[in-house]
Amino acid sequence: MTSAAIVGLLPRTKHWGLHPLAKPLVFVLALLPLASLVWAVVFDQLGANPAQALVRATGDWSLRMLCVVLAVTPLRVLTGSPALARFRRMLGLFVYFYVLLHLLSYSGFDMGFEVADIAKDIAKRPFILVGFSAFVLLTGLALTSFNRAIKALGGKNWQRLHRVVYLVAGLAILHFYWMRAAKNDFADVLVYAAVLLLLLGWRALRFINK
Repeated sequence: MTSAAIVGLLPRTKHWGLHPLAKPLVFVLALLPLASLVWAVVFDQLGANPAQALVRATGDWSLRMLCVVLAVTPLRVLTGSPALARFRRMLGLFVYFYVLLHLLSYSGFDMGFEVADIAKDIAKRPFILVGFSAFVLLTGLALTSFNRAIKALGGKNWQRLHRVVYLVAGLAILHFYWMRAAKNDFADVLVYAAVLLLLLGWRALRFINK
């Protein structure tokens, strides 16, 4: 039996051609980074500096999830699979979830949830200011990701607003760059920057060719 025939036997939703287990499966996969962090905490596998490890791990997963979200539309267009759009909102909210964990890890483990100290750190260190700015923008996107917000803003206005996600990605990479600058370690930063430039380039070419 060919792979196409096997796919044809799978149950599909009426309008989207999406397997009914696809979204639950993606949901579970998106939770795996959290599960691995919980496992590392419970079994003391975070190394000599657990607080720093948690802050970095949640930051890394925030960037990875953000890259996945930005890749949804190109994949949808290139594969001709509109069903992929069904994952975008859920994955976007997972980005916010991991960014929030990143912020809470920093605020709790590094700053002891001392608001005054956090405010001073934001004002003193540019990479913290940039990261916090990205979080504020992302909060706006998360709060307007639901159907009521889309209806209230109107489809075109909502789409324009959510293009801010590219600015968020740029700020996140700048935050990561400045954080790594102290150790002169830019390998991962270059990878994320290349992914973002590739996705931006694809969108620009698509806009030009319209």
